[in-house]
Amino acid sequence: MMTRASILLLACLTPVMADDWKAPKPADKVAADHFKVPEGLEVTVWASTPDLFNPTNMDIDAAGRIWVAEGVNYRGHNGRRPEGDRIVVIQDKNGDGKADESHTFVQEKGLVAPLGVGVFDNVVIVSQPPDLIKYTDVNRDLKFDPAVDKREVLLTGFNARNHDHSLHSVTGGPDGKWYFNNGNCGAEFTDKSGKTFRMGGDYYKDGGGEWFINSREMAGKKSDDGYMWTAGFSARMNPDGSNAEIIGHGYRNSFEHCTTSLGDLFQNDNDDPPACRTSYVLEYGSAGYFTREGRFYKTVQRPNQKWERVHWRQDDPGTFDAGDVYGGGSPTGIVFYENGALGAKHAGTLLSCEAARNVVFGYQPQPEGATYKLDRTDWMTSNTTGEFDGADFTGGAKKQESRSAGNPLLFRPSDVAVGADGALYVTDWFDPRVGGHGDMDESCSGTVYRIAPKGFKPVNPKVDLATIEGAVTALKSPAINVRWTGFEALKAKGDEAVDAVLAVTKDKDTWISARGIWLLANLGPKGEEACKGFLTSTDTRQRLVAYRALKRAGKDILPFAEKLAADPVPAIRRDVALSLRGLPAEKTAPILVTVAKGWDGKDKNYLESIGLAAENQENDVWKVMKAALAPGEPKSWTDAFAKLTWRLWPSAAISDLKSRALDTSVSADARSFACESLSFIDDKGAAEALFEVAAGPDSSAKDAAVGWLFMRGTGAWAKFGLQDELKKRNIYDPDKIQLQEAIFPGKPDKTNFTTADVMKLKGDASRGKAMAARCVMCHQVDGAGPAYGPELKGWVSRQGAEMAVRAIVDPSAEIAHGFDGSAIQLKDNRWIDGLIRSNGDPVVITSQGGVTQMVPKDRIQAIRGMGRSLMLNADQLGMSAQDVADAVEWMKTYK
Repeated sequence: MMTRASILLLACLTPVMADDWKAPKPADKVAADHFKVPEGLEVTVWASTPDLFNPTNMDIDAAGRIWVAEGVNYRGHNGRRPEGDRIVVIQDKNGDGKADESHTFVQEKGLVAPLGVGVFDNVVIVSQPPDLIKYTDVNRDLKFDPAVDKREVLLTGFNARNHDHSLHSVTGGPDGKWYFNNGNCGAEFTDKSGKTFRMGGDYYKDGGGEWFINSREMAGKKSDDGYMWTAGFSARMNPDGSNAEIIGHGYRNSFEHCTTSLGDLFQNDNDDPPACRTSYVLEYGSAGYFTREGRFYKTVQRPNQKWERVHWRQDDPGTFDAGDVYGGGSPTGIVFYENGALGAKHAGTLLSCEAARNVVFGYQPQPEGATYKLDRTDWMTSNTTGEFDGADFTGGAKKQESRSAGNPLLFRPSDVAVGADGALYVTDWFDPRVGGHGDMDESCSGTVYRIAPKGFKPVNPKVDLATIEGAVTALKSPAINVRWTGFEALKAKGDEAVDAVLAVTKDKDTWISARGIWLLANLGPKGEEACKGFLTSTDTRQRLVAYRALKRAGKDILPFAEKLAADPVPAIRRDVALSLRGLPAEKTAPILVTVAKGWDGKDKNYLESIGLAAENQENDVWKVMKAALAPGEPKSWTDAFAKLTWRLWPSAAISDLKSRALDTSVSADARSFACESLSFIDDKGAAEALFEVAAGPDSSAKDAAVGWLFMRGTGAWAKFGLQDELKKRNIYDPDKIQLQEAIFPGKPDKTNFTTADVMKLKGDASRGKAMAARCVMCHQVDGAGPAYGPELKGWVSRQGAEMAVRAIVDPSAEIAHGFDGSAIQLKDNRWIDGLIRSNGDPVVITSQGGVTQMVPKDRIQAIRGMGRSLMLNADQLGMSAQDVADAVEWMKTYK
């Protein structure tokens, strides 16, 4: 008997074969000639509404068909299309470089702005929280028919339907695995091997959507693999959903990631205005948005720490290098271009969509120690002025823009992919607003642009996966999921495919040859031996890929690790360390000693790879390292050994670190660093050691110990019950805190002048610098000021003069994301208005003028959003319209 709940669920999942939604008249698209792309390439319109609506993600199959996931029911518009959202298939049947047909593959009421679609031959994977859905098009007619085709939930347990920070697309890796990622809404999912992964953090029911799991309850809990992960993560698994493993975590909202044929993983991640970024993901590493316990990065902010380093906890052990941190934005789709029609000049280009900035960034990642150097270019952009609008970091958008001319500022690239024809394709969401969980274009218009050499004629090589030759053709495809099908088909051939795959490894294109090396490790004894031969290659890439391929194929890696631990290339030594993770310390520690000897004492990712290798066995590894590296007495340690100890956070080092912190023959900086190292050890003994240092006579070590005791005692070490001791030492006594009421002046009913009035005036930069000094009470100017408000340096060059004027004349009109004011109501009915820095116990809040207070939670009646800016407007600052014009004129030069 079916229950009411099961009937409702069935209705939610019932496919709809016709879409009764009537879209409004499409808005104008951004014209192709508005775009700037590299010389020799051109932008053309491949498809546009009504072929597709609100494209969230796309994939391209071997025949060149583009599959698009739509988000008509996105966020506040859930229900706009009652029949549910769709996966559509768009085709160019006559090969003229422009789509001529579009149809629905599947539409379900349960599809609500799905953020991912991956096509693997006749298998289509759709990312729709709480599920990862697998559709098998049995009769290959490109339409899902439940009477013929198959639908199954591959995995489930991903949080937050209709939320940007949830489950994203699935792509095939060079190792034959499937890769997917999820934002910081969190998850609790069980793979087909029976392992449960608990991805938690202090982000729950934030930003709307439907939440299925309390992600805060997952924080600090180990997964069944024995490791503690935080929400915002990348994972890989077998295509059947088994043997999943987390390969990166601690993200905010990594909208998409991409793998290369070398096996490197890159991602972009969006955050509050100062810290969006593109980065190389160190395998198993944390990006740093959450602490180990799942707390927000703000709770461990250090004094005077630069914001981009705060955001990704770059000064803490246990985080990987952040990469290119470029500031405000809304990064979306990402792809790595290896081979195809664009030519050798563009091979090895990482392309990242940045919807808030109307651009697709381009990078040519260059090895730099254990990471990659990422120099950014505007590879494809409609915005040549550098003035942005309608984004979180510009305060959002409050009115509908004029779209009659296809305003270039409305180009919102949501995804980028490489076609089987070797051209590049970009989907455009087209909207005045991006981020902030909002959209304003009621027509839900979307476009697919093609970027290719001028006069390009598309050719999609025919693929027959039943033959070795056809599978090799697929393996060589520029399209990532097409080449995965070639890998899978050749792997199934086993020994029969070895000779053909060996021929692939000799291809002059290094990206294609790498794909063959990966396969060899999966083709039986003959292939495995051939793969091992590449471990001694003089080509760094071949050694690296061969080692990764053997590890990923489940081979015994230890004999090779011993040989490569002293490889001249840091990236290979890094991978040796990472490959030892989870193996017994008695076998891995001696190898890690060799790896440690190759560290230059500075490379963050290199050090982190050693720490990740030692996870859950830090004490055992550190003891072996101490014996082998012979650093001597604690006072004699080298900086490198002290840094190794800092990263390994071993409780076995507590006594040595205390001795080092108390020894006045050691430099003040080294004593302070010993205190910091103690603070990251998850052991009550480390706290007791810091209490002893805090009681000592040395002021530098004492100050450091007190600072870390406060931060940890009210945070990660709260579980050790240190409150009484913190009170006794006068480090933190909530009963003695004197709170100062701080009520922010209300917004005036009207202003004496408007933005338009100011824009008519000519500004004087020399006078403006003096006017800008008034901003120091909230902003940093030339190093002075509390950084209470957004960064002013480069502000006008990023936002444009008119937006800067508007922010001064009427700050509450558009509030920069991350600077929303809060009002704390105390139980004695006093109020503290300001910007909450940490929402732990105590709550840390900064008010106007940079006054920061710690508010014990037991004194708080309520915390409410203020709904207005924390900045005084021009009238309240005593500024005239001319004063504002002058200040903005000076800020144009403040870069």
